[in-house]
Amino acid sequence: MTENTQQQTAPTTELPTTYAPAEVEGPLYERWVERGYFTADATSDKPPYTIVIPPPNVTGALHLGHAFQVTLMDALTRRKRMQGFETLWLPGMDHAGIATQNKVEQQLAEEGKSRHDLGRDEFVERVWQWKDEYGGRILGQLRRLGAGLDWSRERFTMDEGLSKAVQKIFKDLYEDELIYRAERIINWCPRCLTAISDIEVEYQDDAGELVSIRYGEGDDSLVVATTRAETMLGDTAVAVHPDDERYKHLVGKQIKLPLTDRTIPVVADTHVDPEFGTGAVKVTPAHDPNDFEIGRRHDLPSLTVMDEHGVITVHGPFLGLDRFEARSAIVGALKEQGRIVAEKRPYMHSVGHCSRCKTTVEPRLSMQWWVKVGPLAQAAGDAVRDGSVEIHPKELSKRYFDWVDNMHDWCISRQLWWGHRIPIWYGPEGQVVCVGPDEQPPGTEAEGWTQDPDVLDTWFSSGLWPFSTLGWPEKTPDLAKFYSTDVLLTGHDIIFFWVARMMMFGLYAMDGHVPFKTVALTGLVRDEFGKKMSKSNPNAVDPLDWMNAYGSDAVRFTLANGANPGADVPIGEDWVKASRNFANKIWNATRFALMNGATIEGPLPDASAMSATDRWILSRLNETVAQVDAYYEDFQFAKLSESLYHFAWDEVFAWYVELSKTTFFAGGEGAKVSGRVLGEVLDVMLRLLHPIVPFVTDTLWTTLTGGESLVIADWPKDSGFRDDAAEKEIELVQRVVTEVRRFRKEQGLQDAQKVPARLTLDGTPLVAHEAAIRQILRLQPEGEGFAATATLPVAGATVGLDLSGTIDVAAERKRLAKDLAAAEKEKAQAEAKLGNEAFLAKAPDNVVDKIKGRLAKADEDIARIQSQLAALPQA
Repeated sequence: MTENTQQQTAPTTELPTTYAPAEVEGPLYERWVERGYFTADATSDKPPYTIVIPPPNVTGALHLGHAFQVTLMDALTRRKRMQGFETLWLPGMDHAGIATQNKVEQQLAEEGKSRHDLGRDEFVERVWQWKDEYGGRILGQLRRLGAGLDWSRERFTMDEGLSKAVQKIFKDLYEDELIYRAERIINWCPRCLTAISDIEVEYQDDAGELVSIRYGEGDDSLVVATTRAETMLGDTAVAVHPDDERYKHLVGKQIKLPLTDRTIPVVADTHVDPEFGTGAVKVTPAHDPNDFEIGRRHDLPSLTVMDEHGVITVHGPFLGLDRFEARSAIVGALKEQGRIVAEKRPYMHSVGHCSRCKTTVEPRLSMQWWVKVGPLAQAAGDAVRDGSVEIHPKELSKRYFDWVDNMHDWCISRQLWWGHRIPIWYGPEGQVVCVGPDEQPPGTEAEGWTQDPDVLDTWFSSGLWPFSTLGWPEKTPDLAKFYSTDVLLTGHDIIFFWVARMMMFGLYAMDGHVPFKTVALTGLVRDEFGKKMSKSNPNAVDPLDWMNAYGSDAVRFTLANGANPGADVPIGEDWVKASRNFANKIWNATRFALMNGATIEGPLPDASAMSATDRWILSRLNETVAQVDAYYEDFQFAKLSESLYHFAWDEVFAWYVELSKTTFFAGGEGAKVSGRVLGEVLDVMLRLLHPIVPFVTDTLWTTLTGGESLVIADWPKDSGFRDDAAEKEIELVQRVVTEVRRFRKEQGLQDAQKVPARLTLDGTPLVAHEAAIRQILRLQPEGEGFAATATLPVAGATVGLDLSGTIDVAAERKRLAKDLAAAEKEKAQAEAKLGNEAFLAKAPDNVVDKIKGRLAKADEDIARIQSQLAALPQA
């Protein structure tokens, strides 16, 4: 079933009595790294398998979302490495322009300084110092989680090679007229003092005010409603729908703009919805994206009335006021003039906020650099449509298409100092020159040449990640071997931020070759009640706390066990504890097996020499291998984890080990055969579990086999061995054991309490298992005076139990009779309601279904209790 090609030493049965993750995990991980297990070889003739990690921010720390995705990527790459692929999982970090600059500016503020006190060059140097001292701690935390990353290839989006890639693709796009500079409405953060893209704006319902203002006088007046009265100072028109009869007489006329000495025209535009509000809207081209488009269509001027801090810059009485202060002041001034027709407070409406600092975003007319996304987005959409890239699960493809098919041109310039500076130089005669990598600027500052002061959006450089990290634009061995990457595993929440960007740039830069073959989308990690985790909520969890308490394997297994494709993942501490118990169970069961002769020495015995129990577990083992492989190919991590848990705990530990104890205790040839079978089962089971729980499995497997490490062991293959007859035979044994256990529990017998029993197994395959059945169920042989006071027919066999002296029969009959009466009363009440036509005519479907469920439960309870009463000894 496996072909272990590693050099092996003699296995040892020495294992500590308990598993201590804290003592094992750190040293074991460092040993894996030192031995180069995770280092990929671009010269290898093995087939490649590549994943690049979504680069965490240099400012970041490990949270459960990171731990979740990293666990799944680690599982994929560990399995592929075991399957014989040259596996590269490439690590790195994103320079996180705004977030990192904010960190250093906060540090400077504590010193009473600003970045302007330092100047650009010194400030950037200060950011590099911060990065070296504080940045990247998350990468160390990924080691703690067990992530098998190729640390020799660690990259940073601001390192020399990636910066060269940024310059190269910028120049290529610029020369292909896919990058241009234009004055447009952008999202502006008055706190971060930079443009931000549409996808970096978070919308939430805020309580504002809606005021209706009368513009103009007498018959030449109309009413507009707005939530942003402060922008009226920049109005250059009022727009109405061309078919709106109410305002046709005003179209083309000039009306007085309140609080100013200006008049503005009334224009007709189909963008206006005549059914919304008064059917008339104020038009402020410099402060609203829709108004900007109306302004372009009607050749309206754009008047900027706020500076980059959101402070009013025009009209004496309001000059210098913050935008929110100005809003109140302007409404007050309009009231004094009797121009406020109506007010609504609070008025809940959707407002954009900066995703990083939560400041209310201000639409602002600004000269910026843009990517013309039309042809790039078309290619990105076609790659999914023609099957070059598969999105998994498929139902999430719609989100992807909704984005790429409706993408607006991308504003890529940011008014920051930390980041890739835009490689454009302006000359003294108005020249504009784009400078590529290894090219010299066209002139010096002394000669009148200056570089564009802006930097590029962080997502511009991270969009190059799948190929820039492999050495592009150079034709490196890594690029030739490992591009295209195989899987991008990431959250569905950044389809827009990152996935689409990489698709556009990858197809453009790599001659139509996709950046990845599959996009496997995950959900978000939530608490056990399904609520979103955040630092501001008490439900936020530091995964390192759980790893310290329960071990990294426990956290990993819990996360994988909840990972259904595209779905959110609930997680709670009790579930991590349960996973810790699973790791301990694997440890203790393997330790027991080693002490009782489990071995991998020599070939497996012929099936004819095996017991039905041996053949059953090998049949189940091969079925599990096939299941796990199928689930991996479909990214069904929850199902494969559940399959492994069920096989390990329920079938290997709870049944095979228990059924085999009598064989082991008896010794002889049968014990040798079962010892070899158990060794095989543990060998394969530990291999299957390793990608999810690497630490405990590697420790156990090297002890069992003497092999070097599971990290470089072979992945199991389904040998095709199946034994339906053995599976049916053991199913009969399980039915007998389960039924007797149930009966014992119902009678209040302790698990360890021994009971005299007569097993009538003649004519069934159970005969060979009598000793094991008695061992598991604590059933003593019939002694002198044995009397079967309870008889259980099950699976073609009969189990007679002598319960005399073990239970108070009279008291048990009285208890069961009381329970039976309650169940019969519940049944009668349910039947009465379901037989009442008037009730059924009025009751909702869910109420009727609930009553039907109560009736079914009552029937089950009655049958169960009657069976228990019948099995009791007669008085």
